[in-house]
Amino acid sequence: MRFRAYPYVLNAIAPVRSLLLAIFMLMAGGGFMATLIAVRLERAGSSALVVGAVGTAYFLGLVIGSLKAGRLVGRVGHIRAFAAFVSLFSASTLSYAVYRDPVLWGALRLVDGVCVAGVYVCLESWLNERAESGGRGTVLAGYMIALYVGQAIGQFLLNISDAKPSLPFVIASILISLSAIPVALTRIVAPPPEGSATLPMRTLFAVSPLGMVGATVTGLMLGAFYSLGAVYARRLGMELSAVAVFMSTVIFGGVALQWPLGLLSDRFDRRRVIVLAFAGTLAAGLGIVAIGRPGWPLLASGALFGGLSFALYPLCVAHANDHLAPEQRVAASCGLVLAYSAGAATGPLAAASVMTFAGAPGLFLFIATCAGGALIFGLWRQARTLPVPAEQQGTYQVLPRTTPMSAALDPLAPDDPQEAP
Repeated sequence: MRFRAYPYVLNAIAPVRSLLLAIFMLMAGGGFMATLIAVRLERAGSSALVVGAVGTAYFLGLVIGSLKAGRLVGRVGHIRAFAAFVSLFSASTLSYAVYRDPVLWGALRLVDGVCVAGVYVCLESWLNERAESGGRGTVLAGYMIALYVGQAIGQFLLNISDAKPSLPFVIASILISLSAIPVALTRIVAPPPEGSATLPMRTLFAVSPLGMVGATVTGLMLGAFYSLGAVYARRLGMELSAVAVFMSTVIFGGVALQWPLGLLSDRFDRRRVIVLAFAGTLAAGLGIVAIGRPGWPLLASGALFGGLSFALYPLCVAHANDHLAPEQRVAASCGLVLAYSAGAATGPLAAASVMTFAGAPGLFLFIATCAGGALIFGLWRQARTLPVPAEQQGTYQVLPRTTPMSAALDPLAPDDPQEAP
């Protein structure tokens, strides 16, 4: 019985395999750049605030690219736009090896963010066009696996840093450049350009306060972790190989718990699951602070932190969708992606400020504080309003926190909003 699903999965994935290979290669090459840059800046004596500012530049670029890249894609087409974004990303990756300066590297990270957002816009709109209604969930799962596995595996490129300082940048640039080949040679017809509307933030907050606050706080926590997690690990005395294991463990943990928590949220009041996830993130953050040294307990706490925090964004989207008509879901998801991105752009500098006074544990003190604040807000919302009846709740879907274009990949989104009930 269990093998009967394989042909269905393969049939859904096969038409977009070149796009999934492209995102895997791109993430394997570019997904560890935040870790590598943080390690290099920390080793050069840069303060946590400087590393945080460089991390903030990347997320600002991601926001700018999310909002603007669609125009370029509409003007020149998906393949040309993808090639342009990948080429610029590859060139900026090599540029880090030319001269080490925090201001220059901050500018390059801004460029990286714009390029990565452009790649996401190209691939996600393409995937949405090619995925059939019944197989959209399978395509989305394949996309998420390719993205996160590539990102996690790429962390181990840190291990070659000591052999030759420029080598990680060269290998990353090679992988990023090679990611253009599956797209350039694909026979998949590019989709027509399309826009992505968003609900006004005030309207979105009125509809789902917990969804909006939860997405923003998740951005604060994960933006801080991606930008400063390597700095935290290095200041605990970890070697580069241990830093790679720590970062990849958190990412793999993030993949592992998303589906179990989602299934749980489909059966019970989704707000309780969100509150539980924030409570668990708070406990994991405080546990990491208490452990304070390398070892298996730290890795286990890191995996728990990743599993709970990575699940929060799709949980918040699902909770918001429970209060929306089907034709509003894509626009709401677009707004929640932007709320997450705004939090991610703010998180690195805010966490770096705490680390300036509290040292390495300040990162997870900041994360625990964010989780605690969201936990209190979630408990207040539970006390103030009635839950959505279980039979009226939508189905949980694992969604990427990339660009507003990813909202259209939601299997629950109507194929034609005009025809939605």
